[in-house]
Amino acid sequence: MSISRAAVFAALFLFMQAGFALAQDITLKSRDGSIALSGTLLGFDGEFYRIETRFGELTVDGSGVTCTGVGCPSLIDYVAEVTISGSASVGHGLMPALVEGFAARSGLQAERIGTASGTVYALRKPGGRVLGRFTFRVTDTDSGFADLLADEADIVMALREIRPEEAARARAAGLGDLTAPNRSRVLALDAAVPIVSPRNPVDRLSIAQLVDVLSGRITNWSDLGGPDAPITLHLRGEGSGMVQGLQDRLLRPARLDLVDGARRHDSNTALVRAVAVDPFGLGLASYAETGVTRPLVLAGACGFTLRAARRSIKTEDYPLTAPMFLYIPARRLPKLARDFLAYAHGSSAQITIREAGYIDQAPEEVALDLQGDRLANAIAVAEGEEGLAALQDMVTALGPMRRLTTTFRFETGSSKLDAQSRSNVLALARALEAGGHDGRELVFVGFSDGVGPAAANLDIARRRAEAVRRAVEDAAETADLDRVQISARAFGEALPMACDDSAWGRQVNRRVEVWVR
Repeated sequence: MSISRAAVFAALFLFMQAGFALAQDITLKSRDGSIALSGTLLGFDGEFYRIETRFGELTVDGSGVTCTGVGCPSLIDYVAEVTISGSASVGHGLMPALVEGFAARSGLQAERIGTASGTVYALRKPGGRVLGRFTFRVTDTDSGFADLLADEADIVMALREIRPEEAARARAAGLGDLTAPNRSRVLALDAAVPIVSPRNPVDRLSIAQLVDVLSGRITNWSDLGGPDAPITLHLRGEGSGMVQGLQDRLLRPARLDLVDGARRHDSNTALVRAVAVDPFGLGLASYAETGVTRPLVLAGACGFTLRAARRSIKTEDYPLTAPMFLYIPARRLPKLARDFLAYAHGSSAQITIREAGYIDQAPEEVALDLQGDRLANAIAVAEGEEGLAALQDMVTALGPMRRLTTTFRFETGSSKLDAQSRSNVLALARALEAGGHDGRELVFVGFSDGVGPAAANLDIARRRAEAVRRAVEDAAETADLDRVQISARAFGEALPMACDDSAWGRQVNRRVEVWVR
């Protein structure tokens, strides 16, 4: 927590008057020397000291104090130190490009240094001193959260949402609520893509079949329309955020466990190479790198099909989308790190993200006539005259509009938005505050699954759309909402994204989209 100098020293004065004394590694004194605060230095960001005292962890403005003791940092030659730990996919494939892009935009030089524990980027003024060092511990998502809880990292790179037990430990450690919207940020989007060797005749796979393969209930290619041969499953390592994300989204809702015996790989590159030469292999790879393997089309028993493509991943219509998160604890980071985070979510960084092979977060508008897969799926499952009438009503209403590549979905069995959607709320709110939609019409459109009476599903979808609309408006604190026409409506089960024959499919269909005109 941040506390004013006056409050800190007033509290300290009372304790010192009572005879308390601390013998720690630094002492902060007021400018007139009348009051002193001693403690263990936890961090210094060039402006504020973070110290552990007998009274708890305090943050003190450095402009009003002088520091004495062996732990005092240099104010003249201060170097911002930031440690970022976690997912190899984020750490190897994306973050280096963003750090180098940030340095170039800021007029700094980025020097990459390999170390025994990871990679360090030293950022310096051209021909001048080092201003900061970004240290990357590139392992996996599990290790990233563990490093944060051990106070060995400042930021976590993750390919999945934080789990409840991790969030609870973070709160207990004083790191704040890491499930809050401002504690996690989505840098970019990736996706898990089922891949096979070019020699494998199978070209499609349903989500239900994928679940059965991951859980060990399907072990032979003949069950997938292929040859009579055992399936060799290729996955990333045990701590892989992408694999854990699939477990959380696909297996846990069905109360299934991941099968033992899968071949594990330390990197996506190694996995792709192994599948490419294994005629009976099935792997789950990053969309950013599938090599010479052949991606499988996702199909459903109800007739829907969907391919992993830039647009379907960006809208999260592709079922196995994997957000690339940065988790940031509730503590003050050095200004250089805060500037980097601001850059990473700005428009300049989106080009860098695309060039690195990932799906950027810049909003795009998609006309209805470019959404062929979605409409084909909807027509295939429309039931009777009532279903076709609902579909016709939707096309008539949305035809003149364009869909934003911003979708809101909910946590399993909950009305709470998931982590990606909470990030989307903030992104859309910032766009409204910047006047990006002034003079336009925004419609929050709710959709539901197809289980139960159509009228009830329509009502639920409408209430979800209204809830998301209110969340965005509340977050857009400085926006002039009189300059934008905002409304909400619903079309219930008219446009499914997955089959309703599984808990996972029904969950995917419950969503809110944003359409603009």
